[in-house]
Amino acid sequence: MSLAGDIETVLSSGVRLAAPLAFAACGEYLAERAGTLNISVEAMMLGAAFGAVAVAGLTGSGIAGLLAGVLIGALIGLVHGVLAHGLAVNTFVVGLVLNALVLGLTSYLIATAAPLSRPPERWPLYSLLAIVPLTWWLVGRSRWGLELRAAGENPQAAAMTGIRVNLRRRQALLWCGALSGLGGAYLAVGEVGSFNQNMTAGRGYLVIAAVIFGGWRLARTLVGCALFGLADALRLALPALGVTLNSQLLISAPYLLALLAMLLFASRHNQPQALGRPFPRGGA
Repeated sequence: MSLAGDIETVLSSGVRLAAPLAFAACGEYLAERAGTLNISVEAMMLGAAFGAVAVAGLTGSGIAGLLAGVLIGALIGLVHGVLAHGLAVNTFVVGLVLNALVLGLTSYLIATAAPLSRPPERWPLYSLLAIVPLTWWLVGRSRWGLELRAAGENPQAAAMTGIRVNLRRRQALLWCGALSGLGGAYLAVGEVGSFNQNMTAGRGYLVIAAVIFGGWRLARTLVGCALFGLADALRLALPALGVTLNSQLLISAPYLLALLAMLLFASRHNQPQALGRPFPRGGA
């Protein structure tokens, strides 16, 4: 294959690998603008990946699998929202526990159930082209998005105007869960066609890194997703191109790039002022 063909293959793979990150990043971006640093993206993507392959295998429909992934992701978002913003449990603890719980549960199920596999279904990314402007409009132009941003910037002032801060944050987590679930389901059903133990392999954390790298701006967040997807594609392509590097270094390359990108380019001054700060339950 020519050099041009190799580059085209890497770029094409990069786009496909960036798509699951981009779906989830749209949700995480919205959640963080509402003031919630959602650590449970990994759980949302992983649980949705398992459920999507299971449902697609049972029904023979990849679309049914995608819908199942969306529902599972939203359910995890609902649990996170109720615990963190309904019962005032520390949101970081909730996220870490959900990540560990879903990893353990899916590992158990994959070990005790029949192998989950089906031919991957390659879909055009039209849904991503719809979700990106929809997310932009929701955050930047809708009244609901204005209230979300108020909850993330100054929740005390928002509550004084009648905004139910914790309710808006729970709703943001539902949206994040649904889109993260779509990302996990797309990865499992649309790209791989099977479920493997811990198959998301930290992609949820890459999503969080992309939002921080993007300075809490949607367009720059998607650039971060594309960058991380391209790094992952390059990791997979190098051995096929005859480039021999340490396998562990190749595996860690996208995460090292994410760390480097945040250190060099993250724009902290755009961070929502109340990001990660709990709001009293009395604020609803």
